[in-house]
Amino acid sequence: MGGTACVFSGQPLDTAKVKMQTFPTLYRGFVHCFVSTYRQVGLRGLYQGTTPALMANIAENSVLFMCYGFCQEVVRFLSGQEKGAALSDMQKACAGSVASVFSSLVLCPTELVKCRLQAMHEMAASGKITHSQNTVWSVIKSIMHNDGPAGFFQGLTTTIAREVPGYFCFFGAYELCRSLFADYMHCGKDDIGVAPIVFSGGFGGACLWLVVYPMDCVKSRIQVMSMTGKQSGFFKTFMHIFRTEGVRALYSGLTPTMIRTFPANGALFLGYEASRKIMMEQFDS
Repeated sequence: MGGTACVFSGQPLDTAKVKMQTFPTLYRGFVHCFVSTYRQVGLRGLYQGTTPALMANIAENSVLFMCYGFCQEVVRFLSGQEKGAALSDMQKACAGSVASVFSSLVLCPTELVKCRLQAMHEMAASGKITHSQNTVWSVIKSIMHNDGPAGFFQGLTTTIAREVPGYFCFFGAYELCRSLFADYMHCGKDDIGVAPIVFSGGFGGACLWLVVYPMDCVKSRIQVMSMTGKQSGFFKTFMHIFRTEGVRALYSGLTPTMIRTFPANGALFLGYEASRKIMMEQFDS
């Protein structure tokens, strides 16, 4: 539920982010990228890659939140606490960080397909590829044909390098924000209401992206440019961008990402908390 809400509320801005990360010199800024895409391909172009994005977000968040629960139990065990005991915000941040390693394994293949679909128009227009694939299935077949099953895990190291520190900040900031709202409103963290949950989710997302954005930029570049043949790994790609395009290129597309983070991550946590509350009530009854 959370992953679906996240995609539909933020997909056009995510498309702009991937295009700007992969082709930082092609667009003057976020508005230029957004308007150009709309003029060239229409509204469909802004929602390009929605199917794999849905698959990616549903797979990632279902695994992430399931493992988040397990990792909380591991943290309790390691810190000598009883089962079900309340954890501090820092302990929850650590649990979320470890859980993201497992979610990376399901996220990487689906995000690879999504990023390629989102940047397909620019790759074909710049002459980097001769045949463009416009459907999910054609991209999957192309990866299988050229690289085999291992091809779906291009950018896995970078994904894990992005997720582990990112989700520490994500869950840490989210839980801290909820704690502050609960203290201010003199109620439990589960009873703070819709607006504080949405704000807390957005704040968590903003902290995640500010910390890990350069890693995400490298990941997008590896996953898209590997269409043209063998692409260098994380460190070589990072140094190549840094030396030839400068630090600015590593933050290309940050504006649409920061605009997207509040509605998308707010919707993610609202969907998660609301569906969790409903299911808990069903199981308790």
